Amino acid sequence: MAKRFMGTLSDTGLFLQEWLANPKRTGSVVPSSKRLAAAMARWLPENRDSYVLELGPGTGVVTDALLKHGLREDRLVAIERNPKLARLLCDRFPAATIITGDAWQMDTLLRHRNIDSVGAIMSSLPLLNFSIEEAEALAGKIRSVLAPHGNWVQYSYGIHKMRPRGADSFNLHASKIVWLNLPPARVSVFQK
Repeated sequence: MAKRFMGTLSDTGLFLQEWLANPKRTGSVVPSSKRLAAAMARWLPENRDSYVLELGPGTGVVTDALLKHGLREDRLVAIERNPKLARLLCDRFPAATIITGDAWQMDTLLRHRNIDSVGAIMSSLPLLNFSIEEAEALAGKIRSVLAPHGNWVQYSYGIHKMRPRGADSFNLHASKIVWLNLPPARVSVFQK
């Protein structure tokens, strides 16, 4: 218990340090809560052989929840732009494919790993920090790699809106506010 608590403190410290260095790209002062991560993880694809793409995994809170909900670690692909956080993820999840790179290049990054499509995309990217054009470009990339009927799970701190930026061309499947997160966040699930 003490080791897990110290790990949480060090993750929060690292996250805060990276937020201070680049608040627009990090998007939050603290990592997602376990409740938020669980609300996202419940939308894993039924086909357990499907790849799942995680965008902006940070310190791996959502990653851990995905694995606890039954995702095989070797079916997880995560794209993290921050090199320090990507190294941390590589150490924590050695069987996963952790890519230090830009989510807007997901199609190319996946193709280089011989992955044609993914069954779900779990995104912790701070879409409110990006322009409408950037969010729409990201949504286009998501559409290009997401398998038919696959889920794009996105959370946002803009809890008053059910659709984050870029989601207009997707069908809204579900939406839920996770109040016990700092700050509260809305988890929205979209399908192609």
